[in-house]
Amino acid sequence: MIREANPCLMSPLLGFLGLLLFAGEVVVVTRAQGGGGDKDVLVELKRFLQENNKINRGAYDTWPESDASPCGWHGVRCDVTGRVTSLDLSGASITGPAFGNFSRLPALVWLDLSGNTLSGAGDIGQCRGVVHLNLSRNLISGPLDLASLTRLRTLDVSGNRLEGGVAANFPAICADLAVLNVSTNRLTGNITGMFDGCARLEYVDLSSNNFTGELWPGIARFKEFSGAENKLTESVPPATFTDGCKLESLDLSSNELVGKFPDFIAKCSNLTYLSLWGNKFTGMIPAGMGELALVQTLILGKNQFDRRIPPELTNCSRLQFLDISSNMFGGDVQDIFGRFQSLRYLMLHRNNYTGGIVTSGVLRLPQLARLDLSFNEFSGKLPAAVADMKTLKYLMLAFNNFSGEIPPAYGRLRELQALDLSYNKLIGGIPVSIGNLTSLLWLILAGNQLSGEIPPEIGNCTSLLWLNLANNRLIGKIPPEMAAIGRDPGPTFAKNRNDPSVLAGSGECQAVKRWIPESYPPFSFVYSIMTRENCRSILDRILKGYGIILISPWSPVSSKGILGYVELSGNQLSGEIPSQIGAMRNLSLLHLDGNRLTGRLPAEIGQLPLVVLNVSRNSISGPIPSEIGRILNLEMMDFSYNNFSGELPASLSQLTELNRFNVSYNPFLSGSVPTTGQFGTFDEQSFLGDPLISLRRGTGMQPPPGAEDVPRVIRRDVSPRTIMIRFLLAFIIVALLLPPVGFIAFFAFKVPHLHDQSAWPVSPRPEAPRVVANN
Repeated sequence: MIREANPCLMSPLLGFLGLLLFAGEVVVVTRAQGGGGDKDVLVELKRFLQENNKINRGAYDTWPESDASPCGWHGVRCDVTGRVTSLDLSGASITGPAFGNFSRLPALVWLDLSGNTLSGAGDIGQCRGVVHLNLSRNLISGPLDLASLTRLRTLDVSGNRLEGGVAANFPAICADLAVLNVSTNRLTGNITGMFDGCARLEYVDLSSNNFTGELWPGIARFKEFSGAENKLTESVPPATFTDGCKLESLDLSSNELVGKFPDFIAKCSNLTYLSLWGNKFTGMIPAGMGELALVQTLILGKNQFDRRIPPELTNCSRLQFLDISSNMFGGDVQDIFGRFQSLRYLMLHRNNYTGGIVTSGVLRLPQLARLDLSFNEFSGKLPAAVADMKTLKYLMLAFNNFSGEIPPAYGRLRELQALDLSYNKLIGGIPVSIGNLTSLLWLILAGNQLSGEIPPEIGNCTSLLWLNLANNRLIGKIPPEMAAIGRDPGPTFAKNRNDPSVLAGSGECQAVKRWIPESYPPFSFVYSIMTRENCRSILDRILKGYGIILISPWSPVSSKGILGYVELSGNQLSGEIPSQIGAMRNLSLLHLDGNRLTGRLPAEIGQLPLVVLNVSRNSISGPIPSEIGRILNLEMMDFSYNNFSGELPASLSQLTELNRFNVSYNPFLSGSVPTTGQFGTFDEQSFLGDPLISLRRGTGMQPPPGAEDVPRVIRRDVSPRTIMIRFLLAFIIVALLLPPVGFIAFFAFKVPHLHDQSAWPVSPRPEAPRVVANN
């Protein structure tokens, strides 16, 4: 894991093929005297950016052209002679092609264009004096050409669409290079020995590309090296780790490395972070790891290590994060895990364990904050001793065979922020003591056999933003008190922000994918751009209260709404939906489908910043509230299989973002569906079994209703404006995943079909839940 360089050191120089067209201009501007010429260039830059960015603009838009010197302008720094030496346009909402006259700033040594949506690099390849260049998190494509960049010290081009090899560039440009980050691109080539001529190079991140090759002894002189998510092969030679190894961080995860990992890793005495996740290492975990006195994070999951854990590993007295998941150990949890007294995070999921939770001693670890034993074969009752773990924040016991009731004593876990007991065989009611968990952000109990009513005390869970009780046997009314969940998560987020330890960081994205469903539109696009690194960043930011703000230029209701969800699908809930639901201003996804709800849909539901609303397969009656037309961010709406009556409210035409709409099998709905505007994009498939509805197009004929057929919901084409906004937001989000920022905007990039149950946040329990899924 390559840490981002200090801003005072960050900003490398990059050149691209075909950018020599501006060379003539470089000769001319070198004759300019003083900083006057530099101001002219910046004014030209400002107008270029204004022309190409009509709506959203960065701080450059406020540059006062009346100033005699540009040296006080935002993002601009000068030397003592008044020449521009530094230009920071990071996160400035710049889109399209890059400016073509950066090379007319002859004193420029620092250039940061990161976090925009640039499609090219302009004439940056001719800025031969640049020492620090950051073009990360843009849309720049094509091959690298760095031959002219001989003064580079730091280079960051991560998170683009660069292609081709890079090896040919390094002999020319790496004499002074100290920081190199080319991660998350499409680069290829054999990297073995590629950097042997780069004497000053210390920080190298090659992750998430298509590099091939083997490890070589040269990596031992780096401080940080990441080759994660590439195609590195063969075994790791013992000679890789030489005497005097300087490595502090080494990430080799998600490659095709094989064989035994060498004990000589012990020579890297400064190592604090080591990830071997997702390879094919065999044999015992090397005892030499026990000599890593400074190591804090060991991620060894998804390999084929022997279940015997070397006792020397307990000598790692500073170890806080240990992931030895997905190694298929079988049997009981090994006793040695109860001896890691410094551990705060322990991941043992997907190991085919059948017992040993209590006898191993892991429940007595004094500082444990996160315990993940999900996707194993545990059975019997949930361990009551968990209730004595005062430091526990995240407990994952999902996808096992636990039976019996949820222990009421779990209500003593006052620091708990995530409780995932989903897809077991739990019975009985949800304990009233759950209301004591005021720090709880996630409560995931889906896919069990829980019965009884939802306790009103759940409304005391003031931080609870993400609630999933789907696919149980819950009865009774939805308690009005439940509308109070998640009303004030601020104190929990504040505690997490003040916690210096890492909150996320496992070798896989399991928690993100289970807790933030792919089909949840505000988050769905994340799955198409997710790498291990940014998925950890996403979870970490969510736990700290970042990255959950929906930005919409049209809806004042949801422009600052926290994207929570409530999943109550597939139960036996009855009665009316309480009008108090309108108070859940942090709710964006509401699934109440597949219950026995009656009465009218409350008008107050129109006060919610919803993106998804599903109340299908109930017995709800009365008119569809016109107030739903106020939910301007609504994208999915399913009211099928109910008893709604009256005409479709005209206000629904205001839902310009709606692309899934289904009111099928509501035989008392009436009126004519307009052929223009939003509803002109939906055909008869959205109105099956509604004989009083007239579509005003074609013959008006509809197929006969089939009570057992799930109606298909037709996807409409999203408007060009929506496509552009989402496209821009998606890359803004990627830009925000790495450096410290304010908020992350989540917007839908793709939406699944409603009738595809696997595409919705709650999936049916698989027949064999312990089969290891692809990560």
